[in-house]
Amino acid sequence: MNTSRVTGLTLKQLRAFVAVYKLRRLSTAAAQLYVTQSAVSVLIRQMEEVLGMRLFDRTTRSLQPTPAAHDVIETAQRVLRDIDSLSAGLDDLSSLRRGRVTVACTPTLAEVLLPPVIREFRERHPDIQVNVDDCAPDQFIARLIGERADFGIGTPDRADDGVQMQRLMGDHLSVVLHKDDPMAARKSVRWKDLDGVPVATVRPGFGVRPLIDHSAAQAGIRLNVAREVSLLSTALWMTSCGMGPSIMPAAYLRYSRDPDLVARPLSGPRVSRDIYVLVKEGRSLSPAARQLVQVLHARMKAFAG
Repeated sequence: MNTSRVTGLTLKQLRAFVAVYKLRRLSTAAAQLYVTQSAVSVLIRQMEEVLGMRLFDRTTRSLQPTPAAHDVIETAQRVLRDIDSLSAGLDDLSSLRRGRVTVACTPTLAEVLLPPVIREFRERHPDIQVNVDDCAPDQFIARLIGERADFGIGTPDRADDGVQMQRLMGDHLSVVLHKDDPMAARKSVRWKDLDGVPVATVRPGFGVRPLIDHSAAQAGIRLNVAREVSLLSTALWMTSCGMGPSIMPAAYLRYSRDPDLVARPLSGPRVSRDIYVLVKEGRSLSPAARQLVQVLHARMKAFAG
């Protein structure tokens, strides 16, 4: 057989061939394929022309496969099975009956944002596997560029080339206080009110720390970071235990639900620290990833409302 000719075959021709081979009658095959008898006859003739060989000997009552038909039937059936399997798999992916999503996120942000989002998503789509790549802030963008994650959730210090950013929710730097702290009675706290006050926040080089140091310097104060942590959740429980104020984006407290803590926006200057969904530039999200992003947006919108 000239293999270059096989590329000219169509799925319709293969389905017609397999149906006729099994049923031995054009009329019965046509009924099974929901086409006319003449259409099946044309498809078989076209396939014979492409292959350059006769596939059936016609008799008055039926069609009898030739030796060539016996030789190609197994291959034809395997091709159709593979095509049907591929079609079913793609349908499962598009209808969210199968798939996997990987989200890159810093550990603290993952802790405060993702649990209710993933819980809701898995209730809707239990067959979709969700992986969370909790990485250090300096590794976050690399995860997206290297396609180790479908998308990320974070607050990058700058817009990096090769990454598209979509604002998820607005946020700003705040001071978190125990409810018994005198400053908790204020609507906002000025940076200069923290001059020399022992505070907790993340270590140098971690996430939001450069922005905190820059803002304090801009306000002209001496920021006394007495307790440096790797996770802002640690700073939260320190403040809850009466160990003094902590500085962080307000969202972290909003999701902690600790009744003993309050967040007050820092002013003079007021510093935005918005949270974004980030995707590698030019990369399309899978149906499952798009749905997870939609659930994420809906959760954030409901929370803000």
